[in-house]
Amino acid sequence: LINTARGPIVDQKALTEALQEKRIAGAGLDVFEDEPSDASDPLFALDNVIVTPHSLCWTDQCFAEIGAADVRAMMAAMVGEIPEGVVNRDITSNAAWLAKLAGYKDRL
Repeated sequence: LINTARGPIVDQKALTEALQEKRIAGAGLDVFEDEPSDASDPLFALDNVIVTPHSLCWTDQCFAEIGAADVRAMMAAMVGEIPEGVVNRDITSNAAWLAKLAGYKDRL
């Protein structure tokens, strides 16, 4: 079993039991049900488990794009536009938030 998505997708206690009983051959994980993980978790003592740090994007290109996206978002906000990548899309229809956003444009 490989889980590099989100820890809670896998029931970690059930996975540990399945690995201990050899019902599955092994697991490769970089995410866990609870993070930070407890170092004493029995999962980490198993020889049929490989764990690594969760590294979403560690390339020069990724870092450059993250920086560029941040700059684009700030520039959009500075001229009163809704930035790309707003996680809470509901806020984009909130009158108070839109008024605050419009206020940035007036400062230029």
